[in-house]
Amino acid sequence: MLSKLKQALGIFSRTKGASYDEIEEILLRADVGIKYTERIIHNIKKVSGEPVDLLKQEIFNLLDKQKPMIDTAAPLIIMVSGVNGSGKTTTVAKLAYRYSQKTKVMLASGDTYRDAAHEQLEIWAQKANVEIVGSQKGQDAAAVVYDAIAKAHAQSIDTVIIDTAGRLHTRTDLMEELKKIKRVIRKLKPTGPDLNVLTIDATLGQNSIQQATIFTQEIGINGLILTKFDGTAKGGAIIPICNELSVPALYLGVGEKIEDLIEFDTKIFVDALFE
Repeated sequence: MLSKLKQALGIFSRTKGASYDEIEEILLRADVGIKYTERIIHNIKKVSGEPVDLLKQEIFNLLDKQKPMIDTAAPLIIMVSGVNGSGKTTTVAKLAYRYSQKTKVMLASGDTYRDAAHEQLEIWAQKANVEIVGSQKGQDAAAVVYDAIAKAHAQSIDTVIIDTAGRLHTRTDLMEELKKIKRVIRKLKPTGPDLNVLTIDATLGQNSIQQATIFTQEIGINGLILTKFDGTAKGGAIIPICNELSVPALYLGVGEKIEDLIEFDTKIFVDALFE
């Protein structure tokens, strides 16, 4: 899977032997943005050394964010939000598959707006071989989540992963629903959700920042998953996205298959950029 990452971000490898002006151009083409490109160039010019080595260290520093503190009390609760079309439900399935390799997983079908949303998630649950608490269109999503967590307690399930309805950040009513889901989670686990994750379509680059900012402000996002990372030349946008939100990247989606999810490791990621 790292090969897909390297292919998507191969533009950074061109910085080897490049001048500062050429590095600046490469960063801008990778959608790092003017603000962070200028900051990076300014910082690497201040110290002596090989520019590409200084560049790697600077990018590492920008991306090396503190991961969320996890309450070890079971179940681990992961709530996944995102705008329509961001790859949210597919990401939920990938997380379920990943966590099912080590723990007992239950999915909560909290998307009660979209037609056949539960049926789609049920197919993924079968592929991942995990349990699912279903829902019907129009049902109270918070009630579905409550039932899933209650069943997880009763059945000694280790991990609950909650799918939510895709929503534009401008839809106040739907943002209120997410707040309600979060309140319900905290009735059953006061520290939950342990991972309050936002999926971001990496192909949109910096255009995602405004929507992500509102999600973060409204419901306290503490981790990001950048989807469709294998199909973008705008991968450098991960730098401004993580920094503007002060939220760490947790995973990268690099394909359509259920196993195509890479845990984000800053050093491995930065090394892959420049190979």
